[in-house]
Amino acid sequence: MVLKNASVLIIDDDTDVLTAVKLLLKTEAREVVTEKNPENIHALLSKTKYDLIMLDMNFNSSINTGNEGIFWLKEIRKLDENASVIMITAYGDIDLAVRSLKEGASDFIVKPWHNEKLIESIRDILRSKDKTPGQQVEQPSRSASKGMIGDSETMKDIFFKIEKIAPTDANILILGENGTGKDLIARAIHDQSLCASKPFVKVDVGALTETLFESELFGHKKGAFTGAGEDRPGRFETANGGTLFLDEIGNISMQQQAKLLSVLQNRQVSRVGSNDIIPIDIRLVCATNLPLAELANENRFRKDLVYRINTVEIMVPPLRKRGADIILLAKHFAKQYAGKYMKPDPEFDSSAVEKLESYHFPGNVRELQYTMERAIIMSDGSRLTSADLLFSPIESAAEQSTAETVSNLGVVEKNTILRVIEKHHGNISKAAKELGLTRTALYRRLNKYDI
Repeated sequence: MVLKNASVLIIDDDTDVLTAVKLLLKTEAREVVTEKNPENIHALLSKTKYDLIMLDMNFNSSINTGNEGIFWLKEIRKLDENASVIMITAYGDIDLAVRSLKEGASDFIVKPWHNEKLIESIRDILRSKDKTPGQQVEQPSRSASKGMIGDSETMKDIFFKIEKIAPTDANILILGENGTGKDLIARAIHDQSLCASKPFVKVDVGALTETLFESELFGHKKGAFTGAGEDRPGRFETANGGTLFLDEIGNISMQQQAKLLSVLQNRQVSRVGSNDIIPIDIRLVCATNLPLAELANENRFRKDLVYRINTVEIMVPPLRKRGADIILLAKHFAKQYAGKYMKPDPEFDSSAVEKLESYHFPGNVRELQYTMERAIIMSDGSRLTSADLLFSPIESAAEQSTAETVSNLGVVEKNTILRVIEKHHGNISKAAKELGLTRTALYRRLNKYDI
């Protein structure tokens, strides 16, 4: 079906949204109907079958489920199981919007959207309706950029988020353990953004000292400090018009946070040693290996800065939670390094596959990459076995150190409990009070340490 022959229903309690979409589509579609109240959906669909429905994720209606969009999507699907529905969502509801795809939505758009992309999305959906039942519909690629590979559901969700978020100007916070590929995601966001032809500038802010922080980010004038032999633009200026990627944002001090927040709020910088104001226009992407809960701790991180950098967050899963992606990535890296070292493309025997699948990869994708490079270098044939796969001694040593620390803490706790109980001649109530525990908590520890 072509758009000019289509009837479109738009359901949103925001009059401005209804007006904007109707103006956009009135010359493109045969019919455009708008509705503010989702409770009228049943009446509308009982009278007319629409070729496309656009549905908001949130309404101020009598239905208060916390995810009204999902509720009304299900209601639409009950009335017409073949209905094509595009969800309209804000930045903060993107995880919910991704879930809506699993509930039967055809697509979602993020406010504010780009008109050309919205119309193209509508056309793609309408074209798919022309497919005969059972005919395979070509799906858009879920590979976000070169270097990013994954077929797991979590990675497909991330690729879809990138596709939707990238064309907006939303600030992005990428969360995940070290080695999960946060920098690749940042690059993918830039490559699919409207400023893809502009600079992509990465800064490891966690490695900057207090004295270097301002100079690196905001620039300096000649003579501003010892060693400043010439004027130098900062990273904000260098990234102007493009994307600034601040890696390890969770490691900067409270003083650095205050300076960064001021620049982000005012959208301008002053070089060290100068009073001149320089306006900046950047897309900000940040990353950290800290859990969001730690960023929310105001003793460690300013909450107002968290809100500023976290319009949308992307959680990158550790490799151990990506299932079949482990073998997929292993084969990719093996082929890559076989080409680099001029060796034949390797095959994996069952013992190699089993060893890879059973390992938990504390160093994540980075550790897997180094493991495969080492295996290709050291192997003699074109078939990799479990003996060729040697995992990182660095990660093993770090895990061993952590385990020993936990074990030592357990010994200290057990000895402390024994000493206090002995001091109070076996009186559990008095011992618990001195230890700052409830009787129940102390009994749990007695069982834990078999006391």
